[in-house]
Amino acid sequence: MIPALDERNRIRAAMERILDGTPQNSNGALTIVALAQEAGVPRNALTQRHTDLRNDFYEQVKQRGATPDVETRLRQIITNLKQTIANKNEELEQLRADVPALIRVVNQLTLENQQLREELGSPRHRVVPLPSPRKPS
Repeated sequence: MIPALDERNRIRAAMERILDGTPQNSNGALTIVALAQEAGVPRNALTQRHTDLRNDFYEQVKQRGATPDVETRLRQIITNLKQTIANKNEELEQLRADVPALIRVVNQLTLENQQLREELGSPRHRVVPLPSPRKPS
C-alpha cells in the first residue's frame, strides 16, 4: 500500500475513533497531538502533509459543538489566573491600607524611644546597682 494513502486512512480512522469517544492509542483529546498519536503518525503529518485532514478534524469538532481540550484547559488556566489576580489585588489593597497605620506606630515608637533615651541621660535618674546577694557559707 502507498505510505501516504495508508497514513491518510489511519488518520481518518483515528478521527472517527476520537470523535466517537473510543480512542485506542491516545487520551482521546480533541487535539492534533492526540489525533497523530491515535493514528500512529508524526504530528507534522497533520500540520504539513495532510492539512486538509487536520482542517476536517477541527471542522468536525466544531460542528459537534465540542470544545477542544486545549481550549478547555486554557480557559481553566485563565479562570485560575483571574482569581489569583483578584486575590493578589485584594491583598495589595489591604497592605496599602496597613501602611499608614504602620507608619504611625513606627513614629510613636520612635518618639517613645527618644523620650526614654533622654530620661536615661538626665542626671536625676541614675541607675544604682544593687548589692550582690551573699552566698551562704
